[in-house]
Amino acid sequence: MDEIETEVVIAGAGPTGLMLAYELALAGVETLVLEKLAQRTEQVKGAGIQPRTAELLESRGLLEPLLRRATPHEPVGGHFAALPVPLDCAPWRTRHPFPIPIPQWELEEVLEERAVAAGARVLRGTAVSAVEPGDDGVVVTAGDSRARARYLAACDGGHSTVRKLLGLPFPGRPGTRQAVLADIRLSAVSPLVPQRIGHMSSLTRQADGYWAMLVPLGGDRYRITYGRTDQADTDRDTPVTDEEITAGLRAVYGHETTLGAVDNASRFTDATRQLEHYRVGRVLFAGDAAHIHPPLGGQGLNLGIQDAFNLGWKLAATVRGRAPSGLLDSYHAERHPVGAQVLHHTSAQRVLADPAPSEDVAALRDIFIDLLRLPDTNRHLAGLMSGLSLRYTLPGDHPLTGQRIPDADLVTDAGPTRVSALFGAGHAVLLDLAGTVPAGFRLPPRVDLVRATRTDDLGAATLLIRPDGYVCWAADGPAASGDALLAAITGNLATMP
Repeated sequence: MDEIETEVVIAGAGPTGLMLAYELALAGVETLVLEKLAQRTEQVKGAGIQPRTAELLESRGLLEPLLRRATPHEPVGGHFAALPVPLDCAPWRTRHPFPIPIPQWELEEVLEERAVAAGARVLRGTAVSAVEPGDDGVVVTAGDSRARARYLAACDGGHSTVRKLLGLPFPGRPGTRQAVLADIRLSAVSPLVPQRIGHMSSLTRQADGYWAMLVPLGGDRYRITYGRTDQADTDRDTPVTDEEITAGLRAVYGHETTLGAVDNASRFTDATRQLEHYRVGRVLFAGDAAHIHPPLGGQGLNLGIQDAFNLGWKLAATVRGRAPSGLLDSYHAERHPVGAQVLHHTSAQRVLADPAPSEDVAALRDIFIDLLRLPDTNRHLAGLMSGLSLRYTLPGDHPLTGQRIPDADLVTDAGPTRVSALFGAGHAVLLDLAGTVPAGFRLPPRVDLVRATRTDDLGAATLLIRPDGYVCWAADGPAASGDALLAAITGNLATMP
């Protein structure tokens, strides 16, 4: 059996695991990704990047190659429970106000290329079969290899092998409804088949005991999600047949719509579960391994990628021995409430999006549609669904503490730039907009001092911004003393070497 020594092992090469691998490799951490599948499944699955995820990816220079692969679509806002009122993200000061549709496998391909280029290793066809955690590390057995690492990050999905091997409960609610997700090709289409991706409400239909959402992916390729409204669910492990998909297509889109081929198909439910603890000693959980919920509003993939952004820099600082006390534990403290909030509002959407609503639910939908047309309600839900309104609870009394930093225009001695361009190396940034940070001020590794003038108001003169783009300290007037600045840095980000 091969013996492998590394600093961090990641179980799972989905979007969460690969994003985490890139973050760790960018910080110089030896990272090994173990993936049970021998080859990537070219399945659309999580099919969209929310605005906040787009901002984070842009801050690492990862968005541009993804935009080149994006599915052609209308520039339209997201949705809440598929109700017919687009969510407007413009009030949240983002350069990416619309969700970006892209097949999950395309996202994974870009992330894996960048992670490997940064130094991470990805071993495919190696299913994790044993996990032995200890006080100073963890041993992971996968295939013919045993990997010894300081930490294990479980990013291996809703049926997480790591979670099961450790015997961890996954409390929540089992699924009560079932649907089919399939990537298909159509050899003929009726006028009812959408030709371009628009608002979610324009892509959904019901007829003859079926509900369906058909998303055009270009050419003859489509993604269909559908279920029955008039009979009991099929056993989830029963394979999805071409005949079953054909029946749903014809019921909703007419007999002129003809199935040409099925690339892949699977069943899913609306189960809602969340781990009680995202960290168990030397093992950390992220993405669907930590939380699952009804797939409403494009939350799952984005929640996992944002878990990885939060965890990556904290785990890297811990491995390198420069993390302040409690930094790694703050991953659970910050991300568990975010996951709980997503479970909460997707449960609400589950009721509102019922394809066969009761009279009372139909009345509730009507009222909710009216509320969505109110600017304040729309802004609130747009911030919630896009991730733009997320604010972490961090020490400090400045109004910006814990908020994301908008991608404002800046001018430095090197010329015009943007806030997003400051984070390509994955470092934290001390942004001095008033020229008041003391000359010769000593910073710890991976914290960059940027002196600039602003063309947009960022709400403070000096800001200390974490690698994941959230403000952890700010000052309105002249910067505090060097001692106060150092205390803010070493308390939130990293100790001095």
